[in-house]
Amino acid sequence: MSSSGVLSVRALKHAPLASSGAADERLLCAFSTLISLLALLGFLLHGSLLLYGDAVAHINIARHLFDSRTPGLFELGTVWLPLPHLLQAPFIVNNWLWRTGLGASLPSMAAYALGTLAIFRLLRGFASRAAAWAGALAYALNPNLMYMQATAMTEVLYLALFLWAVLFFCKAAASGISDAESSRRSIERCALAISAAMLVRYDGWFLAGCVWFALLILLWRFKFHRIIFKAALRLVLLTGLTGCLWLAYNHGAYNNALEFANGPYSARAIAARSRSAGMPSDPGEKNPAVAALYFLKAARMNLGEGRADLLLLAATCLALPTAILISRRHLPLALLWTPLLFYAVSIAWGHVPVYLPAWWPFSYYNVRYGLQLLPAVAVFLGLSCEILSRWVRPRIALPLVAVLIALSYGGVWQKKPICLREAEANGTDRLLFDHSLAAQLRKLPDSATVMMYCGSHSGAIQDAGIPFRRVLREGNHPAWDIALTEPAKAADSIVAIEGDPIALAVRLFPEGLRVSTVIAKPGAPRAVIYSSAIRAH
Repeated sequence: MSSSGVLSVRALKHAPLASSGAADERLLCAFSTLISLLALLGFLLHGSLLLYGDAVAHINIARHLFDSRTPGLFELGTVWLPLPHLLQAPFIVNNWLWRTGLGASLPSMAAYALGTLAIFRLLRGFASRAAAWAGALAYALNPNLMYMQATAMTEVLYLALFLWAVLFFCKAAASGISDAESSRRSIERCALAISAAMLVRYDGWFLAGCVWFALLILLWRFKFHRIIFKAALRLVLLTGLTGCLWLAYNHGAYNNALEFANGPYSARAIAARSRSAGMPSDPGEKNPAVAALYFLKAARMNLGEGRADLLLLAATCLALPTAILISRRHLPLALLWTPLLFYAVSIAWGHVPVYLPAWWPFSYYNVRYGLQLLPAVAVFLGLSCEILSRWVRPRIALPLVAVLIALSYGGVWQKKPICLREAEANGTDRLLFDHSLAAQLRKLPDSATVMMYCGSHSGAIQDAGIPFRRVLREGNHPAWDIALTEPAKAADSIVAIEGDPIALAVRLFPEGLRVSTVIAKPGAPRAVIYSSAIRAH
């Protein structure tokens, strides 16, 4: 190695954490906001915002908080964590923003910009301005992330909180006992970010455990400094309390603190119903090695397609050991790789299947989970740019990384983002059915009440623009339980969709019901709208 090479490595190893320039951050925020708006407009015109059934469900759970026969916090339901719905609710009060789904996209769009900024700040703490821009652009320009941030899905919001939590932890590790007050503030901010992440996705619960372990190592390294120890204790208490609050909510609402884990809507129950319906078994079940391979393949498909699908992940994996060997200051960045462990465990033992179009069973299901590795890829791609610039001319390093990004993301756009293809594969038929049902529901009088099971097709109510306060649905207890035994007395119109509880109820208790409309299309469930002869009088 040349003397200049040794000096370059030493310079990288001992470089102080740098503060990002305000001008760069303003430019980056403006750029990410522009990209976010253009992506939203493009996917809106493409009709893609409501393709994910989960996105429609998130929007309508948020709407139920204030528009329901039983409005209030207990409308948050279980399984899905509450923060996304609480953030979406103010933006969907307007009926047009609710019906189009645009209002619920706004929190995701803000999270997209904040996540990009976090990548930039994180890299500026370890590397040059060019490396920070490389990492931020690798994150912001990912086509799948651009699509997901235009929807009401929770992935982008979680990624932003995840990144800020790692950023604050890295700042605490860098400040150390030489600036204990700064470390304390960073740990407390990290606690807030993790606590919020725990209310978005269960990935955040695993992250909390990983940070607890990392804090223990940090405290040992800092010889259990009093100020830092107190801050770490506050982090443990706050994140622990966050988990306990969700358990208490489930206990209060369902008399079962673990309703989200073992209730009828849990991943375990869904997996059991899928098996009984003859669906293929999860290839990674009880096999963490296979589960990890499926997750990594999903990550590759989110990063590139065709011959370019390995480029970014390979560059990242090469940069990872190099960065750790150069300086132990990079060790906290290992937190960015915790999604690999979390999803390997979740797929193997948590009843969370991932189906890929390229591997058996050759289908689309939860392919979007591969996006959880994007932060790690973006950060270590930025570090690879920094490492390259120390060995070759900086003017060569950044263009090389830019070419890798262009080749990878170009392949994604050429084949269409995998997250969009997943949404189309699983949501197009449902969306068409919802449109057909909504067209009939719009013909009802404005004062008419409707009884409908909204578990799978709340999008029809949303599309029709019918306020949920006029809809008797499965979340309206105890009125719902009574209505299933006398549907003709429950509402002016009763919607029975093949296989749902109302379809069974009208077979058992048909008195006073008249068929009003039948919707039967190939590949879609049969739906019948009944009118109540009893309420008509």
